[in-house]
Amino acid sequence: KVMKKASFIGVSTTTTFYLLCGCLGYAAFGNKAPGNILTGFGFYEPFWLVDIANLCIIIHLVGAYQVFSQPIFSAVETWITNRHPNINFLNHDRVLVIGKCFRYKINLFRLIWRTLFVIACTFIAILMPFFNDILGFLGAVGFWPLTVYFPTEM
Repeated sequence: KVMKKASFIGVSTTTTFYLLCGCLGYAAFGNKAPGNILTGFGFYEPFWLVDIANLCIIIHLVGAYQVFSQPIFSAVETWITNRHPNINFLNHDRVLVIGKCFRYKINLFRLIWRTLFVIACTFIAILMPFFNDILGFLGAVGFWPLTVYFPTEM
């Protein structure tokens, strides 16, 4: 119940900011609204400030991708393991021992599925010629399950 409330607040806040930026930008500039708000108005000086802002955006996107992908990973893994409960590859964790100190539990299905998902998202992003399209795709992939599908299933 607490996580549901926190998720609702986080998604509502994000939705509000995205809608404000999108609607106000479109109202002000129409179809000529710049994709990159930092450099869209000719603001290239100082370069270090634009570079730091772009670095912050990259850090945000890497973290957001991790957070928004987790419900998709969980849904697929739960569906597969419930559908095939007797397959050892899907349900068994293997122990990887490195030296005398480190022991890791690895589920090979989870490792392969998540790796293939990231590769597929990366490949789709490479096929898109513009960075803004990539951001829109990643936002749609991560935002829809969190705001539409999973709240109705909880």
